[in-house]
Amino acid sequence: MDLKGRDLICTQEWSKEALDEVLRLAKAMKADRFGERWTSLLMHKTFLMFFYNPSVRTRLSFEAAMTELGGHAQYLTESAGRFKTATKAGETVEDAAQVMARYAAGIGIRILEDKVPYYGAGDEMIREYAKWADVPVISMAHDKYHPCQGLADMMGWQEWLGEDLKGKNFLLTWASGALARSWSSVQEALLVASRYGMNVTIARPEGYDLDPKVIEWTRSNCELNGASFREIDDSEAGYEGAHVVYSRNWVTPEAYKDGAFNKQGEIEKAMAYTGWTTTAARMAMTDNAIFTHPMPVDRGTEVADEVASGPRSCIYDVAENRLHVQKAIMALTLA
Repeated sequence: MDLKGRDLICTQEWSKEALDEVLRLAKAMKADRFGERWTSLLMHKTFLMFFYNPSVRTRLSFEAAMTELGGHAQYLTESAGRFKTATKAGETVEDAAQVMARYAAGIGIRILEDKVPYYGAGDEMIREYAKWADVPVISMAHDKYHPCQGLADMMGWQEWLGEDLKGKNFLLTWASGALARSWSSVQEALLVASRYGMNVTIARPEGYDLDPKVIEWTRSNCELNGASFREIDDSEAGYEGAHVVYSRNWVTPEAYKDGAFNKQGEIEKAMAYTGWTTTAARMAMTDNAIFTHPMPVDRGTEVADEVASGPRSCIYDVAENRLHVQKAIMALTLA
């Protein structure tokens, strides 16, 4: 399958066969991490990492991935340039993207909740870069989607539960937390779980609905695969019979006001809820489920330590898989 030159902004925009190809290659690369087949695929090429928001896993995994493919990852922050915004003059995306594309073989962009004036602004900006750059643009997480995380999630779940996840039960449950997280990781988890035929349950308190378009896509994916989809406001019912439990805090649709992200207000709202923590007792209600999380984990509020560090936790495997998935994505789109 020829994926050279493709942008990756949301997994739903790639065919299931393309996602399968990424996972197939990622698993081969993981099994033979420093094999000679891979170490010169991107020799002398540069991948530009444009970070509006910092990250431990994203920066480390992309830099390591590019190094192991024989290339170089270059780190750039918003403060390194003079970029135009709604409130200040500067270089336009049209100009910046076309210049960056002359230097680099690919561009990665990370822009999350507190760097945008409204939900969807980060997605709009990445698509503007993709419009003007004639090299692949890869989302390294933005306010709507996190495709690399979604693929790393799926790779980890398959490693634990087997290649065929059709008919397995996936629980995405909102959790208490003090980090006011965006929707990107959880929305990608919904999309990949439903694309791979899992029965999907979303458990969240009233007022914590996710993007209606993502919910529509997820429901449609489930229908296509003969799987079930439901949304509930019960903090315990979804655990019954689950095979994968994904417990994560996320913000409300009212997180933005007057062009600003109300982080403190979202934290206060979330911490007012009790009874939305994943505990060992709740995991005991499942069908020997694995616990998954994209990290960083807000231990004690999102999930109990004994679950996050327990024998059925796949969080470190999923974190490791970011490296291998991103190697595969860059090899397929840049090489």
